[in-house]
Amino acid sequence: MAEQNRPLIYIVIGEESGDQLGARAVLALKSATGGQIAFAGLAGERMQAEGLKSLFPLQDIAVMGLVNIIKQYPALHRRGMEVVADILATKPDLLLIIDSPEFTHAVAKRVRKQRPDLPIVNYVSPSVWAWRPGRAKKMARYVDHVLALLPFEVQAHKDLGGPACSYVGHPLIERLDVLRPSEGERGPLDAPVLLVLPGSRRSEVSRLMVEFGAVVAQAKAQHPNLRVILPAVSHLRSLIDEGLQDWTVTPEIVEGEAAKFAAFRQAHAALAASGTVTLELGLAGIPMVVAYKVDWLMGKLKFLFKAHSFVLTNLVLGHNAIPEFLDEDANADTLAAHLLPLLSDSQERAAQMAALQLLDERMQLPEGTPSGQVARIVLDHLAK
Repeated sequence: MAEQNRPLIYIVIGEESGDQLGARAVLALKSATGGQIAFAGLAGERMQAEGLKSLFPLQDIAVMGLVNIIKQYPALHRRGMEVVADILATKPDLLLIIDSPEFTHAVAKRVRKQRPDLPIVNYVSPSVWAWRPGRAKKMARYVDHVLALLPFEVQAHKDLGGPACSYVGHPLIERLDVLRPSEGERGPLDAPVLLVLPGSRRSEVSRLMVEFGAVVAQAKAQHPNLRVILPAVSHLRSLIDEGLQDWTVTPEIVEGEAAKFAAFRQAHAALAASGTVTLELGLAGIPMVVAYKVDWLMGKLKFLFKAHSFVLTNLVLGHNAIPEFLDEDANADTLAAHLLPLLSDSQERAAQMAALQLLDERMQLPEGTPSGQVARIVLDHLAK
């Protein structure tokens, strides 16, 4: 309930990425209201630093991958019911669910049944345009507004009968200064720098390291002065080191976000696992080739995937400007054949650079920042 006449927003997240988005939203809401707003719910380190006490440790529900979610469903369900009970007891003025739809939407559905008057805002649209499109229409029953990170998602929800949806901008567009090189940071193409990004999850790294190593060997053979940088996720460093034992080219390993983006500002091309990193690379103006290999269960369900691409940059562009290869197609020879032209002044490189310029234009907001847009829409719902 309102605390000392301050509206109370209950925030539900399911993993670290939600904590990052939530922390920016909390800061923006504090700024927009002069601090006259209160928060409760689930929080990671970033939101806790902003004063939000978490109902329980975020690690209890931070589960990735469909197989793991199925395995840990009883524990996730129990924690979800705890969150629902706390929302009903706390009586907030608005519920803000952020990403992690398997967890946050289950909570929202139950809360809507008990509190049909409570506004529910969903920050980060589930990928209804690619996977289980029927979810959009079902969401309209328990979500009042979707805050989308990708511009095409607004039309997707309209076409699928989903809730009201607004493009608020991807948080990456607030960080272009760290993604893009200042004068002199990115050297001439005759001394190419290649980024290798095998993924941020153990499964991704395990499936891609062998193929990526063979691609790097081919690139080095064609460009003897090639510099290879591999930004490593710290908790996967030992797995990466193990995979590098079979590589014939030793890359420079960097750790931490600052070092990763410093490498971005130097790179001319990238070989990457599919994920948010493809959007980072796109906004950084780095041509790329993308690969992905799924687990056995997702492999069986691939036929359900409805989008024309699994690369975010291609989805925003509306066509496959970035070469992408899945499972058995993601082999070293195929990847190398598409990567090598990007390391020289080629037609393939020029075409990607033109596409990435268009990406930049489509991702921009007419005004304001993503977190500011989130705060504006949330406060509009509170005012109603």
